[in-house]
Amino acid sequence: MLLKEAYPFVEITIVSDTVDLLREVNKHAWDVIITDISMPPGESGLEAVKKIREISPRTPILILSMHAAEQYAVRAIKAGASGYLSKNGATLELIKAVNQVMSGKKYVSPEVAHLLADAFEEGHSEQSLESLSDREFEVFNLLASAKSISEIAKQLILSTNTISTFRARIFAKMHFVNNMELMKYAVDHKLV
Repeated sequence: MLLKEAYPFVEITIVSDTVDLLREVNKHAWDVIITDISMPPGESGLEAVKKIREISPRTPILILSMHAAEQYAVRAIKAGASGYLSKNGATLELIKAVNQVMSGKKYVSPEVAHLLADAFEEGHSEQSLESLSDREFEVFNLLASAKSISEIAKQLILSTNTISTFRARIFAKMHFVNNMELMKYAVDHKLV
């Protein structure tokens, strides 16, 4: 409704998953794409952003997500997004963000600017979430929210063996010994 009010003659297409999103990107040229991080089936919105960049490199992509900026903003920008908005603050910022990315600029809220600066500093530390792949980070967040391996496998439409492999990689990269250390790290860094 916000977009219709600001741009009364705009054509808006709503898709239900990453498959439909990528199909639309392949079929049409869009002025801007607004997407989420969590989109079924199984594939993350970050992977979709990377694919959109390959298909349509000049199309601005704005992430509008229920996830707090601390969780995904830096990864979204690195994946190729033009901006990141949390849904809780979107009503105030959405039109401003759309205007900015459509003018060819990045949209970075003050909160995201701080996160980008911190990520640059942390990128040089030994234990950093930046060392995790996007899928590993997704599994990290689900483990931090106390989901079991089988629950994560079902949610991401992957095998339990695959999720166990991701868990092992996360533990190796982050130097965790058990799930409690992972959860403590997530709480200490305000990720849950």
